[in-house]
Formats: sequence, C-alpha cells, structure tokens
Amino acid sequence: MPLLLNIDTATEHASVCLSNESGVLLLKESQDQKNHGAFLQPAIQQILLETGIDLRAVDAISVTEGPGSYTGLRVGLASAKGLCYALQKPLIAINTLKVMALAAINQGAHSTNTLFCPMIDARRMEVFTAIYDSYLHQIEAPNAKILDSTSFEAIISQQPMVFSGSGSIKIQAILSNSNAFFSSVQHTAAHLSVLAHQSFKEANFVDLAYFEPFYLKAFYSPAAKK
Repeated sequence: MPLLLNIDTATEHASVCLSNESGVLLLKESQDQKNHGAFLQPAIQQILLETGIDLRAVDAISVTEGPGSYTGLRVGLASAKGLCYALQKPLIAINTLKVMALAAINQGAHSTNTLFCPMIDARRMEVFTAIYDSYLHQIEAPNAKILDSTSFEAIISQQPMVFSGSGSIKIQAILSNSNAFFSSVQHTAAHLSVLAHQSFKEANFVDLAYFEPFYLKAFYSPAAKK
C-alpha cells in the first residue's frame, strides 16, 4: 500500500499530511499565509514523530502545482523537490483548482448535472478559476478571469453551479441567479491526497529537474517594470 506525503501551500490555508490508500494518517494545518515557509518543515517533522513513520518509507510526494500565491507555490514545490531529490522518490503535482473542486464535490449531495467552480482571489475583480462536473471532469480549463454580473450567465441559466474558494466572495456579491450556490468548504492536503493516489497508480509523475509551478499568469512587479 503506497505511502504519500502531501503538501499544499498554494493558498492562504496551508496543510500537509501523510496518507495511504485507506485515507489520511495525520494532517497538520496553518491559516497564517505569511508563514507557510516556517510552518511546513516543522509540520512534516511533527507528523513523522507522531505517526512513528520514517520519511524514507514514503513512496512519493505530492504538491499542489498552482495556481495560487506565488510565494506559497514556491515554498511548497521547493520543499517537495528537495525531499524527492534527497530521498530519490517521484514527485506528483496536482492542479490547485482541481483539489478545491474535489473538496466542494465531497461536501454534500449534489445532482449529477451540478457544476463546480473553484476560485482563488487574484486581486481586484480577478480570480483564478476553472469549471468541473460532478465527476471532476474538466469543463473549463484553469484561467484568469475578471468577474462581472454577466460572468457564467450562459452556463448557470442551464444548470446549477457551486462556487467555492477565496474568490467566490467576489462573484457572490454581484451574481443573482437561483442556480448559483456558494460553498465555504476549505480544501486541504487530505483532498490533494485522493488525487495524488490516483496519479501514483497511473505513474503520473513530473520531471523533478524541470517542473515549475503553474502560476497561470506572469508575476507583476512595479519595481521590475520601472
């Protein structure tokens, strides 16, 4: 039974867990977005200590690849890459929005035609988003979208959609449609682990040397522009 270490520091909520195919063995979480770097390594050490598992027993390491916070993505991927290199283990990368959609799907009962739209706040009225069906099939690829009152109008006039994530607060304030539903569910490394185990079974690993975070859009720096 494969043992995975799962790391998620892509958004304001960071988490890490050990898991096997039966489920999560132990999960650690942090809400302090500015200190994901300080949280991660001690959390991993604490998980190993409390479970009594040697890190060398891990079969692979998974990480949320993005989109998300630039700093958070770098923290998570750098740690995952470093551990994979030192332990000679494969690296699994899962899209953050897909993990978020799974959390919303698992939250409760939904009709099979319900769509799921996770959103990550990208400042002002912009969000990073994608759309998935209830089977986690991708309907709309991850993209950066500027929201207005007509956003998703054509889709939600036909079928229900559940919005979730930090960016969903923006669309909730301007969208009025009986087919629009809003979830406050928080995704964690536990949701990441479900998708990571699927990838492990399929040997769907990324190149340790060349893989980079999925930023979705270029980092903007006023200082660099000057």
